[in-house]
Amino acid sequence: MNHLKQFLRLSINLARGRLVMQGLSSRLPDPINVTFSVTRRCQSKCKTCFIWKHDPGEDIDLETVESLFRSIGWTYFFNVSGGEPFLRKDLPEIIGLACRFMTPAVVHIPTNALAPERILKLTEEILAVIHRETPGTVLSIKPSFDGVGDLHDRIRGVPGNFERLMETLRGLERLRSEHPNLHVGVGTVISKYNYDRLAEIIEFTENLGVDTYINEIAEEREEFFNVGSGITPAGDKYGEIMKVFKDAVFKRMKGMRLLPRMTTALRLVYYDLVVKILERKEQVIPCYAGILNVHVNSDGGIWPCAVLAYRGEMGRVGVDGDFRSIWNSGNAERVRKSIKRGECYCPLANQAYSNILMHPPSLFKTILYGLGLRNGSDD
Repeated sequence: MNHLKQFLRLSINLARGRLVMQGLSSRLPDPINVTFSVTRRCQSKCKTCFIWKHDPGEDIDLETVESLFRSIGWTYFFNVSGGEPFLRKDLPEIIGLACRFMTPAVVHIPTNALAPERILKLTEEILAVIHRETPGTVLSIKPSFDGVGDLHDRIRGVPGNFERLMETLRGLERLRSEHPNLHVGVGTVISKYNYDRLAEIIEFTENLGVDTYINEIAEEREEFFNVGSGITPAGDKYGEIMKVFKDAVFKRMKGMRLLPRMTTALRLVYYDLVVKILERKEQVIPCYAGILNVHVNSDGGIWPCAVLAYRGEMGRVGVDGDFRSIWNSGNAERVRKSIKRGECYCPLANQAYSNILMHPPSLFKTILYGLGLRNGSDD
């Protein structure tokens, strides 16, 4: 993996994205962030997501996946989503195809950690596939961690989930000692069910030995069938929550190397951004969904993001053509124009990171955080 070449290609596509957003070019960039929901099946019964209550439908097969990835071409960040990704037995084959045709610098897979033995077996197979196809690609596995002990089990809807989470993390730590390109993290979805326990959750993560700990705001998404559920904390509450989290993150940053410190700084700017979005209920900075980011549903639907989801579907692979024909279609352009007009807003994390990179004041703030020239007391 030539990471300098990857960075240069990333920079070129960011520049193309800016030209498209400003109306100076009609040539779309390669999406720098591709999210693929490999299945809607899930064993969890989360209070924040109701995907488990709905018919999962049929997952697209490997032949269609290969055609999809060939058509997408290059991407920098390949994010696997679900449902529960590890329920697909052919997950290593999917990652292999992604590496062969999209050559991502990073492959990221979240998990509910309900099947430790299966997760560890497939992770080991995925590491072997990456080593064969694109040596140097980073594999990031991120189990969900929504509370300590019983709180996690209550939110996730499965007794014993916390114990299996700990077992999964222990196994991943063993694999990480043998595979330097494996990064292990945990992630918390902050909702009305756990926002008042964040200090306890943060303190617990400090002894987990993970590479990263991130949190995201609980969102009402078409993808999760939870619109109207009222799971998102109010903006003022989230501001209080984020102060606690940011203080802890700033302490951790002091011992980090430059690259992970910059990545963490990007998240810190995201946390600031979320507070403003929830307070103002509007796009705070321009959104590049459908330009730099794309979400592929398990049925082949092409979305600009997971929040617009079915409402913003641009087309479906195999029904409306290949990815490129859908990506460049009139319907896709109508969706992009709606986003550009600010007709939607959300705190979706992986979309916000691209938006921050494209917004000079936010990018400058990220650099200041990363270099230690600004800290939480400045905000």
